Amino acid sequence: MTGLPITVKGERGARHPGVQALLQAGAVPIGTTSVPRGPRGYQTWGYTDRGPTRNPWRPDLSPGGSSAGAAAAVAAGIVPLACGSDGAGSVRIPAAWCHVIGFKPTTGRAPTPDPTGLAVPGVLVRDPALLRPWADAVLPDWLPRAERPPSPLLVAAWSATLGYAGPHLDPEVVEIAERAAQALCARAGLALARPGVNLIDPASAWMTLRSTTSSAAERQLAHRTRQDNNNRLAEVFQSADLALTPTTPGRAHGHDGPGAHLSVALTWGINLSGHPAASVPAGFTADGCPVGLQIIARPRSDESLLQLLDDHVPPAPIAPLAQQAMTNLEP
Repeated sequence: MTGLPITVKGERGARHPGVQALLQAGAVPIGTTSVPRGPRGYQTWGYTDRGPTRNPWRPDLSPGGSSAGAAAAVAAGIVPLACGSDGAGSVRIPAAWCHVIGFKPTTGRAPTPDPTGLAVPGVLVRDPALLRPWADAVLPDWLPRAERPPSPLLVAAWSATLGYAGPHLDPEVVEIAERAAQALCARAGLALARPGVNLIDPASAWMTLRSTTSSAAERQLAHRTRQDNNNRLAEVFQSADLALTPTTPGRAHGHDGPGAHLSVALTWGINLSGHPAASVPAGFTADGCPVGLQIIARPRSDESLLQLLDDHVPPAPIAPLAQQAMTNLEP
């Protein structure tokens, strides 16, 4: 980590304990990255008073968010590692839409300033080999590689909807993500199962717990939904080591916002449950939109998940438009 250039999410990001841990490990911050601003920030991800944060693969599209500038900086080759945070998919969604790798750890493994506990520190990289050094620095109870007991991964469970996201699905995105799931399992020697995952839609529970004005009765119902889904996920992980989904049910939208499309449909339930999860590049739609594959592991199985990524996920390329721009700057 010594000497590694990184970016920090937002103007106050340098105060975050995870960023401080990276600085103590020798990382070198070169700047801050954009986050949503204003009441429609969740729709116009990365739109700032200087204009939109553009997706390096297709500038007419949003890079996702809320770690918008972080993903764009990594995809453009500005830094090899960008700090982010993930409260509803805010690392995994921009990773998917910018064709990079994004990781959020098990909830509780790293300090977070979020009083709800839904948002955790995360990281975006092109090379998965950087994920373990990030974890060495940021996760206090992370085991050094030599001390980790072997934890073989044998079965992955595929679900396009997690039981509730069907109305939001883009068939081309699902097809690309499923092919990527099959390819990952082939490389890693995993059996791919289709057990039929049936979670309750987490939308209401997530918004209730995130709100400061929710009533006690609303919070009680949200906690029941969370516990019910945790039980259903536990059943999935009785017979599978990983769960695989598209990272987002649809493709990246433009800078005017998603309309009725719910980009967080497949990610925010994993913030409720607290499982470790990553998004890895899955491919591109016919019109050039990057697609991500979400990989979810058992709680506190972060080490096994990052080992899988390091062993079987190739580094992502720098976006061609960014490569061209940097070439044009050379004397």
